[in-house]
Amino acid sequence: MNPVVGVAAFAAVSLATAVIGFYGLRISRTTGDFYVASRTVKPWWNASAIGGEYLSAASFLGVAGLILLSGTDALWYPVGYTAGYLMLLLFVAAPLRRSGAYTIPDFTEARLDSRAVRRVTSLVVVLVGWLYIVPQLHGAALAIRITTGLPAWVGPVAVVAVVCITVVAGGMRSITFVQAFQYWLKLTAVAVPIVFMLLVLGGNSSPAEAAPAVNPTALAPSGPYQVISLLVALLFGTLGLPHVLVRFYTNPDGQSARRTTLIVLGLLSVFYLFPTAYGMIGRAYAPDLAQSGPADALVLLLPGRLVGGAAGDLLSALVVAGAFGAFLSTTSGLVVSLAGVISQDVFGGSVRGFRLAALISALVPLGIASMTESLALAGSVGLVFAFTASTICPVLLLGIWWRGLTDAGAIAGMVTGGVLCGSAMVAGSVLGATQTPSWLAQPAAWTVPAAFAVTILVSRATRGRVPRTMTRLMTRLHTPERPLATER
Repeated sequence: MNPVVGVAAFAAVSLATAVIGFYGLRISRTTGDFYVASRTVKPWWNASAIGGEYLSAASFLGVAGLILLSGTDALWYPVGYTAGYLMLLLFVAAPLRRSGAYTIPDFTEARLDSRAVRRVTSLVVVLVGWLYIVPQLHGAALAIRITTGLPAWVGPVAVVAVVCITVVAGGMRSITFVQAFQYWLKLTAVAVPIVFMLLVLGGNSSPAEAAPAVNPTALAPSGPYQVISLLVALLFGTLGLPHVLVRFYTNPDGQSARRTTLIVLGLLSVFYLFPTAYGMIGRAYAPDLAQSGPADALVLLLPGRLVGGAAGDLLSALVVAGAFGAFLSTTSGLVVSLAGVISQDVFGGSVRGFRLAALISALVPLGIASMTESLALAGSVGLVFAFTASTICPVLLLGIWWRGLTDAGAIAGMVTGGVLCGSAMVAGSVLGATQTPSWLAQPAAWTVPAAFAVTILVSRATRGRVPRTMTRLMTRLHTPERPLATER
């Protein structure tokens, strides 16, 4: 791929992101604008923004790379990523919006009437956010090195710089415009090259013959435990992602939050068709990437291989733009959600505090990314889902649907899930991919039930700590609002 093409594509998407972000600055004036866009984002717009921030490096690059490596076993990733939103629709979206909170710690404090729970939740949310940002920066390092030949550190630094500019400038309202634009950019970037590649392959003018390899890496197929544990991580982990949950606070009401989630299901279902197609075509026409790597670069390299020439360069430029759109949109969503938590708890909730917290939220994971090596993108993000499913998800689900939850139970459950899943993640990184047993490589099947069990048992043992405000808040969570006159 021509390095100039890669640089031009990255520059174009960065400039477009900055321009759209500064447009949002023009209408971001109040604290509510910065934290939740004044709760006025309509379902289609919000769904596009959620799709923009949710479709991260793992979705844009990692899914195709995993399919290249392990074939149909990797199809559980797009299934789990999408199905998690069905659980959001059924169990979380509307009640969470009705809570009226700005952040997840706001919700847990209001539900359990406890500052201690708020502090623990804030710590977990920040940790989850940083763990999620690091793979995005690793993806940016890979993309910038593969497509431009520049040093790998340029990618993460550039992503953090663009994100800080847009988030600090306009907060949530600004980022909503950016992320909605980036969803449609990413969809176009993966869909258009597939059409041209299929035309080339169908016209008998393919530059390479399909390889007969069915399993180019000779990886053993996943067993029932790995599949079940992965689905537990993805389904329950989606319920606790801070950058996804904060978007429901921007809807006008609970009904709009449900409608937003339903639209997101459709948008994600359409998008994941294309990375899956890249992976299957790659197994036939680029199996060498599974052996010599990096497999995560398949989406970036395949259009140039199969189409070639000036058309191949243009398609590659489009893919590169979509990839950087993925890094920017997910990172910006995470930085906004973390800035909301940190500014509320540390800087008093002001606009100035939000901006300072945004800088902290972006610079810390940049430092972590610079000191660590990239794993398979989808796999590393899958572990973050497992951690989230083991910590935030039990408290959120039980807080919405179980009256018996107490502050002691919530803290015990989050600590238990965090320690168990975090220990498994550390052990896996120390042992390496080939030496890690499946129960450590995919820990959600036992860490999530353990977190739920501890939360429930400790809550039952501390029944006297159920807050007096519980009935009033539960009524608020589960009582539908009257539709606004403008929405009739």
